[in-house]
Amino acid sequence: MLSQLNSTEQLLEQNQALIQQATAFLETQGKRYSLSEWVTLKEYAKRYGLESISVISNWINRGIIPAEDIVIVEELNDLKLIKDKVYK
Repeated sequence: MLSQLNSTEQLLEQNQALIQQATAFLETQGKRYSLSEWVTLKEYAKRYGLESISVISNWINRGIIPAEDIVIVEELNDLKLIKDKVYK
């Protein structure tokens, strides 16, 4: 009985590790993105002390944030993610 509990605990630990790995990435349109490098507009505004996401939207429209630093996730209602780095 004790060996069966150990085996079950090991299996649960392995499953938890796999879940953590899977949630650290987003895969869309055949590309894989690390969620430690990409953030939503709301999270970006919060991290960098911006008034609102409209500031970021303006940066996108004016080209301050380049297209290669923007990901649109169609599966999540066209959610925009931007690369987490200082733009201005």
